[in-house]
Amino acid sequence: MLSPIPLSEAQSLPLWRRPMTLLFVMALTMPIAFNAWSALLNNFVIEAANFDGADIGLLHTVREIPGFLAIGVIAVIIFIREQVLAMISLMMLGVATAVTAWFPSLGGLLFVTLFSSIGFHYFETVNQSLQLQWLPKDRAPQVLGWLVAIGSAATAVVYGLIVLTWERFDLSYNLVFMAAGGVTVLLAVFCLIAYPQFDAPTPQTKRLILRRRYWLYYALQFMAGARRQIFIVFAGFMMVEKFGFAVHELTSLYLINLVINMAAAPVLGKAVAKFGERRTLIFEYGGLAIVFAAYGGLYWFGWGVVLAAILYVVDHVLFALALALKTYFQKIADPADIAPTAAVAFTINHIAAVFLPALLGLLWVVSPGAVFAVAAAMAIVSLLLSLLIPRHPEPGNETILNKYAPAPAE
Repeated sequence: MLSPIPLSEAQSLPLWRRPMTLLFVMALTMPIAFNAWSALLNNFVIEAANFDGADIGLLHTVREIPGFLAIGVIAVIIFIREQVLAMISLMMLGVATAVTAWFPSLGGLLFVTLFSSIGFHYFETVNQSLQLQWLPKDRAPQVLGWLVAIGSAATAVVYGLIVLTWERFDLSYNLVFMAAGGVTVLLAVFCLIAYPQFDAPTPQTKRLILRRRYWLYYALQFMAGARRQIFIVFAGFMMVEKFGFAVHELTSLYLINLVINMAAAPVLGKAVAKFGERRTLIFEYGGLAIVFAAYGGLYWFGWGVVLAAILYVVDHVLFALALALKTYFQKIADPADIAPTAAVAFTINHIAAVFLPALLGLLWVVSPGAVFAVAAAMAIVSLLLSLLIPRHPEPGNETILNKYAPAPAE
């Protein structure tokens, strides 16, 4: 921990102490706490705190405030290395998850969720930055696919344990929250102690960066954040409220989804490398538009629970293709811009998240199908934006519009 070494010299370390291995350990550490929390949340808030659609929307709005403020990472990394900040953030996430059941009220859950969210969003910001700094461009799509797969595997273990033990041993929310949060804290401490600090070849700019030539990346991030919020907040809530899923039933669906993602994510990474970011994102956004429209049909036409479960799984697989947005930015970015732009992108990604869940929570009370219609429209906007990505993005060729006008330097 106290001995920084250049990234170029890391290959001399034992395999388990190399940067690539650390990325994999971090990829499995975060989902343990976060997805145990996610798996239990909808049932916990309904059973323990009597939440309705407006309450869950408010909770997720508060949860996304730290994402909106992720730009603060730029100030923090002036004093703390990104790698250290990642571990501290994981510890915050773990502690907050562990104590969630201690606050079975709207006010209490808003408080602990805010603390948890600071850890989650700051970790995700610096984790994305470290991935793009440490991974070579030619291998990034494949490795990012494997990182998605290892995160899915960790989540699958969490979900599997919940499914197998929840009813059999009559587990409590408090026990599961504490176990998952505690494991995440212990793994974060291990990573902090066991790994040296790795110095990437290009020092990162530690100030706010907004470049006009990244405008398409910013726009795609904004739309991705808006769409993602609708899925995270309302898809699982729908399974409980409309179809009456119990904890172990909802977690079983999550588990099926994760097993499929474990197999699909490496293949998707290879697909991004083969077909490029443009074609991959066009496919993703077109598919998401269809899925969200079908979600609306569940309410408007009374389609059944089997279709809802299938759509949920397809939705998750398509979202895994979002790694193409990371590699698109890696290809067009100045290497020194990666850390500050990761923070800016997370803030842009969460602009809609601050107000959208609460507003759509109110709409949900009136018409749940209309919420998913809004999501389908957002996916179509993303599809139109993805058509502007060139086949071979690079600095100076960030969008297909560059052929008509030179890309601005800033």
